[in-house]
Amino acid sequence: MSARATFATARRVLWQIRRDPRTVALLIGVPSGMMFLLKLVLEDREATFQFIGIPLLGLFPLISMFLVTSITMLRERSTGTLERLMTMPISKLDVLAGYGLAFGLLAVLQGAVVSAVGFGLLGLDANHPILVVIGLAVANALLGMSLGLSLSALARTEFQAVQFMPAIIFPQLLLCGLLVERSQMSPVLEAISNVLPMTYAYDALDRVATSPELGSEVTTDVVVVIGVTLVALALGALTLRRRTL
Repeated sequence: MSARATFATARRVLWQIRRDPRTVALLIGVPSGMMFLLKLVLEDREATFQFIGIPLLGLFPLISMFLVTSITMLRERSTGTLERLMTMPISKLDVLAGYGLAFGLLAVLQGAVVSAVGFGLLGLDANHPILVVIGLAVANALLGMSLGLSLSALARTEFQAVQFMPAIIFPQLLLCGLLVERSQMSPVLEAISNVLPMTYAYDALDRVATSPELGSEVTTDVVVVIGVTLVALALGALTLRRRTL
């Protein structure tokens, strides 16, 4: 693995995204805009806003990062950029690490902005330090990035990539416990929710928002999120095939 190749790949990805204001707006503006909208919808129900605001603050980056990453990676594949990279003396790990670093930096920026909006402007309040929430939001954004990167190999058009949202993300959003506690679901749905990564992402945020102490459960949730992120990145590496001139 070459640090120079990794940073060069990350710099190129960031430069491309910088030249696409719509992507920047989607990454930075949409999660914050959704938090504003949630505040307006629950304007007369402050307790409800506090209850679901923090979990959604960490889930919105996951959703938007998944969408942006899957579409961006599809463009890289369809335009032949990835194929050209794989003809060069650069390892799969360099390419993957470069993309991961670029989107990871965007995830940090995204998590910081949406957290600043939620806690600074909209009055969210957590039982634990804000940095914990920001850290979880960033971890969730990285999870969305890794899922989008790996699943982009299954799409052939941007329309297909967008369809992964209702196919992959929305069921997890319904089953993670945000709308209905998982213990109140049917045994089948609860069993399915136990193997979905967003369930653990939500549980960690919910515990930070409502629990007086952070126990081993939060650690387990974070470990699962990180583990799924690494597995998804590894699967993404398998889709990068070495080309020869």
